[in-house]
Amino acid sequence: MKALWQPPVGRFTIVDVPKMQFAMVDGKGDPNVSEDYKAAVQWLYGVSYALKFASKRELGRDYTVAPLEGLWWADDMADFVRGDKSRWQWTMMIMQPDWIARPMFDAAVARAREKLGTPPPGLRLEDYDEGLSVQVMHVGPYSAEGPTLARLHGEFLPANGLKETGRHHEIYIGDPRRTAPEKLKTVLRQPVRRL
Repeated sequence: MKALWQPPVGRFTIVDVPKMQFAMVDGKGDPNVSEDYKAAVQWLYGVSYALKFASKRELGRDYTVAPLEGLWWADDMADFVRGDKSRWQWTMMIMQPDWIARPMFDAAVARAREKLGTPPPGLRLEDYDEGLSVQVMHVGPYSAEGPTLARLHGEFLPANGLKETGRHHEIYIGDPRRTAPEKLKTVLRQPVRRL
């Protein structure tokens, strides 16, 4: 996963992202204040750790829980560019190994329910096939991503004959609760097609 989770800092790279399965939850609103966002992240981690422990116990297969990822968009992309987070929509997700099957996922949700109560609507295990994408590692606060994204969309994509095809994708390598904002690492990814 190094090529997908550790791109060079500040240098755009083109990757072909394979189909993977994720635990996912959809929502909308400002992630800094939305209770739905907080619940989605809490549930994704709760289910992901339940799956990790079940895999080790039942299958003898241990692994590290993957980082949190997010797909971001707005019905009016001007809201996204302006940073009007109250109008943003998102899908938060954590990749799951391919040997995790639906019955294990359902059992993990049932275990998490004992601690967390009612799961968020739309909590699911689903394949995501992103394909051809451009990505870069951003180091620093999330609020400072704008210039890098402007270079990606305004310079790199046109210069390389590429066009956006999917939702803005972020992979959070650092834990914002334990990492200083200037040291946060975030993979910024954009699915594309060749013109």
